[in-house]
Amino acid sequence: MHGMTGKPKGTAASKDIATSRAMLLLLVAMTGVAPISLYMLVPALPVLATTFGRDISVAQMTVSLFMVGIACSQLIMGPLSDRFGRRPVLLAGLTLMVAASAACIFAETLPQLIAARFFQALGGATGMVVSRAIIRDLYERERVASMISLVIAVMMIAQMLSPLTGGLLETAFGWRAIFYAITAGSLAVAAGIALALPETRRDRAPGSGFRGDFGSLVRNRAFVGYVLCQVLASQIIFTFAGGGPYIVVTQMGRTSAEYGAWFATTAFAYLVGNLLCVRFAPRHSLERLIWFGLAAQLGGSLLNLALSITGLNAAPGWLFGTQMIVMVGNAFVMANSAAGAISVRPEAAGTASGAMGFLQQGIGALLSQFGAYLGGHSTTTLPLTSAILGISLICTSTMIFVVPRREVVVSEMLIEQAEEEESGML
Repeated sequence: MHGMTGKPKGTAASKDIATSRAMLLLLVAMTGVAPISLYMLVPALPVLATTFGRDISVAQMTVSLFMVGIACSQLIMGPLSDRFGRRPVLLAGLTLMVAASAACIFAETLPQLIAARFFQALGGATGMVVSRAIIRDLYERERVASMISLVIAVMMIAQMLSPLTGGLLETAFGWRAIFYAITAGSLAVAAGIALALPETRRDRAPGSGFRGDFGSLVRNRAFVGYVLCQVLASQIIFTFAGGGPYIVVTQMGRTSAEYGAWFATTAFAYLVGNLLCVRFAPRHSLERLIWFGLAAQLGGSLLNLALSITGLNAAPGWLFGTQMIVMVGNAFVMANSAAGAISVRPEAAGTASGAMGFLQQGIGALLSQFGAYLGGHSTTTLPLTSAILGISLICTSTMIFVVPRREVVVSEMLIEQAEEEESGML
């Protein structure tokens, strides 16, 4: 059996909530508060190392342990939101983030700041995992991917501006000003949730809990297949991001600023992919969109490997231009496979979202190091592009051999309803 695809509560109030701009804004804010906080501090890392008299590698732990906090939060907060509801878990997580952000402001040593950053991520990442569960609570299975893509597309614009914002704040007012801004932003998101977000969690069967939810999910072939597909697709991003700086700066002899500009093109391609997914999701089944994404992902990876063999992508224009094709496909694969995973058992959407996010972040930390090794210990782009092609092939194989086949007819009524909702929110 493919999995349960229960419906959200069919009231007029639920429809109003689902189509409101306020809901879109809340979903974007709760999804983005942790990653925006992560990237805002990056420009200030050299200043932190100088201020506290420590090596830059120690200052880097304010970023690396933040990512660990995000991974742990995904595993903890998702099941808690299934058990206690979306609202209380979100409010508790954001309260923790506000408290930890205040602790960052008053940190007197770098270890204190690193510890506070971990708890800041632990609380802030609640929004990342619970937002996907809320989307599944409110929308039909075939609409989930387009809503995830819409939220990601809007959030990425803010996320891309966050390093610039952090740099400007640090230059004008010092590094503590970054945490004043994060504290204020966290408070604003918490207030918005408290005032405007209703409880969306579905009714649960008596006696259900984390062990039962997790056990039923891992025994479900569709869930395992969709999660593996989503996690593997995300590892393409981590691997390329890990190896890219070494290839551009060390092998190609370009500046780090130029690398940043080239890397922005892949983020833009990912943004375009999400916007295209929003456009096409109402007209095509979730599975068909995954196959489209896999084809683009695999085709771009093959082209990049061919250019590596011939030596043409020794210039960044070829390397990143081809990677942009991969990233457009990657957006389709990630959004739609995530939608499939959290739709297998809708009443356990938080647990499903948390497990998926934990694997994505945890394995990503390892593969970013692997990508850095490939980029830093080779004289060509071939090892990195071979690794990306290998991940693309495994991702495609997961969809072929693990995910059960499922035929879906997308009706005109569904198309009209989806377009109505999206136009109302935008």
